[in-house]
Amino acid sequence: MTLFDPAAFRIQAGVTHVCAGGQTPFLHRHDAALLRYAEDKSTGSAGRARQEAMVETIRAAMARLWRVRHGDIGIVSSVAEGVSLVADSIDWRDGDNICIDAYEYPSVVGPFAVRRNPAVGLRIASGTEPDRVAALVNDRTRLIAVSAVSYLTGERFDLAPLRAAADRVGALLVVDYTQASGYLPIDAAVADFAFSACYKWMLGMTGLAIAYWNRDRQPGWTPASAGWYSFAAGTRSYEPVPGLRDDAMRFTRGNPAHAAAYVLHEALDFLSGFEMASIHRHVQTLTTSLLDRLEALQIPSTTPRDPARHGASVCIASPRAAAIAEALNDRGIYAWNGHGRVRISFHGYNGMADVDRVVAGLRDVWVAG
Repeated sequence: MTLFDPAAFRIQAGVTHVCAGGQTPFLHRHDAALLRYAEDKSTGSAGRARQEAMVETIRAAMARLWRVRHGDIGIVSSVAEGVSLVADSIDWRDGDNICIDAYEYPSVVGPFAVRRNPAVGLRIASGTEPDRVAALVNDRTRLIAVSAVSYLTGERFDLAPLRAAADRVGALLVVDYTQASGYLPIDAAVADFAFSACYKWMLGMTGLAIAYWNRDRQPGWTPASAGWYSFAAGTRSYEPVPGLRDDAMRFTRGNPAHAAAYVLHEALDFLSGFEMASIHRHVQTLTTSLLDRLEALQIPSTTPRDPARHGASVCIASPRAAAIAEALNDRGIYAWNGHGRVRISFHGYNGMADVDRVVAGLRDVWVAG
């Protein structure tokens, strides 16, 4: 059985869609959302007011989803933009470092890795021990950057020990929830800053990402750059330099991607019909079953077997990953390829029949190779 009705999505007949970790299929209701945006964009100031109201609606919905306050939620164009705004706001000194996992997502690491004058040291954890990132923290650590669930291996990180490690040295904890938000219950307040793309399990589209600013932990945070949208209302003079918005919309330097906001509204409304805990249980039933069956077939996975340590994806590292993914695609199984691994990701529109089909496809392709 599936949790969501697959007929609500643009999933072609005969296709097993298991690539939520890359992108999910569109909901049919998004068609009407885009049309409403087109209509509002075409109706002058009244339509613009409706666009701005939509931004506030999705901020409120995301605050409920992440269990934080409305004012703590902002909008950026991508996770990379949001992390860059945090990176640029820090007064770095020679010898400062950040702690990351060796398999961390590039958008989380890139804004720090390419910094100069001064350069930021990268303390990189390797291996599979759950505490490996926390163990690297020292008195020069300014920030811990982590994805709640790894894009590469499907590993889920326990954020509480990372919060404790950051607090011991006064460091920031920055979390990317892209591979978690939309099926995993989230308490974003564990982080100082958090971000998520919206085109995966949140069922939205590209062009808009969520930014979270923990104003209780970091009340004085100020970005190092701004645009017209991030200034307080009524700004007309630049002497003195005007103040920024007093909430997380100071992240938003230019117009938010309003079309993507309309789509995200429909996506979040759809998801609100289900308890996150129920979606989590559903996808973990599928991932656990797949992991068990892969083990029986002696097909190795880099995803931890412990349900407490994995999310909604199962990853298989292989030098033949591209060929395997292509062969699955030819069989109507939409898995995801990249970085030397095949990733099978489940959402509420999947069921055990999809696991069966994935196993049959992998068995045929693996043996054939």
